[in-house]
Amino acid sequence: MKMKKFIALFIAAAMVFALSACGGSDDNASTPAASDGATQASQEQQSGSSELAGTYDITVWMPDAIVDLTKKMIDDFNASNEYGIVFNPTIEAVGEGDAATQMITDVEAGADIFNFAQDQFARLVQAGALSKLGAQAGETVSAGNDAGAVKAVTIDGELYAYPETADNTYFMYYDTSVIPEADTEDLDAIIADCEAANKYIAFQLQDSGWYAASFFFGAGCVSEWATDVDGNWSVNDDFNSDKGLIAMKGMNKLMTSPMFLNSSSAADLDAGAAVVISGTWDSTTAKSILGDKFGVTDLPQFTVDGTKYDLVSFSGYKLMGVKPQTDATKAAALHRLAQYLTSEAAQLERFEAVGWGPANTAAQASEAVQADEILGAVIKQNAHSVVQGQVHDSWWNIMKAVGEGAKNAKSDDELKTVLAQYDTAIEDLKNLSTDPIFVGAWNGWDNTDMGVALAGEGDELSITLTVEQSDYMGGRIVTCGTWETDKGAAQVTTGADLIDVAGAGDDNNIVFLAPGTYTVTLNTATGEISITQ
Repeated sequence: MKMKKFIALFIAAAMVFALSACGGSDDNASTPAASDGATQASQEQQSGSSELAGTYDITVWMPDAIVDLTKKMIDDFNASNEYGIVFNPTIEAVGEGDAATQMITDVEAGADIFNFAQDQFARLVQAGALSKLGAQAGETVSAGNDAGAVKAVTIDGELYAYPETADNTYFMYYDTSVIPEADTEDLDAIIADCEAANKYIAFQLQDSGWYAASFFFGAGCVSEWATDVDGNWSVNDDFNSDKGLIAMKGMNKLMTSPMFLNSSSAADLDAGAAVVISGTWDSTTAKSILGDKFGVTDLPQFTVDGTKYDLVSFSGYKLMGVKPQTDATKAAALHRLAQYLTSEAAQLERFEAVGWGPANTAAQASEAVQADEILGAVIKQNAHSVVQGQVHDSWWNIMKAVGEGAKNAKSDDELKTVLAQYDTAIEDLKNLSTDPIFVGAWNGWDNTDMGVALAGEGDELSITLTVEQSDYMGGRIVTCGTWETDKGAAQVTTGADLIDVAGAGDDNNIVFLAPGTYTVTLNTATGEISITQ
């Protein structure tokens, strides 16, 4: 069934959902205005659990590391819940980075409950792949989780997912034999220590906006990106300012040190680095290399013209989503399960099993979490962090030029020129077309190239292009300026024999089997794609 048909089902489901959204037991559903029938159904459900009782076959996508643990948790829920709910789950190993792409490709075939990375949130809402939380469920999430996590699941004032972790940020691993604890809060002191010891400071500023933004946020700049449920975006950005110049001067001071290393890999601790700015994913490597010289803490302050500024990192979250259902009772039951799987107890259980950092504030305050040196650094850093939000895909490339410019500039005027060029790029981004384009090997994967735009009348948009012989004869249809992967091989209904369906991969790419001239047509109403030669 194609996306349009599913969305129609979803709208119908939302109307049915009102029947269970107003009562005390089913507050987890979305809550459109209730009709008299809905009010009656709500009153019948005030008694609670019997209305949800039953056995439900569900599909759950979780990262491989917690598949077994999730099975145990669902078994525990089945045994302990007061509603008479029994879930019969099929649990599949799907990573947070892949779940959103697979859901958007075919929402109906997607999992009923799934984990996903926070930066995929807006895409999932726009695709109708997330069931909105009801009032009481939203209050529970808002009261129980840290403010950044709540912001990460909110769009247009509504909550659409459940926070699960709050540990996706970066902080500092360091060699205690080179960096005394007294110097860990001062970047100038760290630079001096590393230069004296001929040891590197690994900080991926030159080609990564995710890391470079820490200087700008620390200097007081903002780059606030917002996306609504229809995919319209806006940005409030003041990097091109006196505050931005402070950030650039701070970056320049570090990046012109002979001991600067453009890297975020803890493996460099075994290759001459005494400091690496990285995250929880590198903790095992850092500990194994440094041994009894292992140190970890939040980011230091940098100094420009005698004033100190905190380095303020991006922060991100793992989230849990519930797919919209045509059966309102099943939907309410699934929301009960999602609350259980993201509760304080569940987040602590995952912490104990795999070390994931909780988003739940009570779990964060537990003795076990507070005693964990890695999560201690995360919690300290999160106090000086900015929630990543739904940053436009093209911004990351724009920021690469900023990092390169900060390293190579010889004067304040040159730093200002880099910032002016950044500002121009942001303004150009605002003026990008929203038309679909077919990017790939044939245009150097330029996702702002209107030369590969689809054109036509009504719902049928087409492009004819010549695919040259290359190692990878693939591409994807995206909205200009983004890398969304919801229009690709899985939607090809005509001409599937011309493409390598098995080679589409998690990106849902259209990969041609042979060089040649092809016409690719997208039906914007149904999402169907046809290919002819």
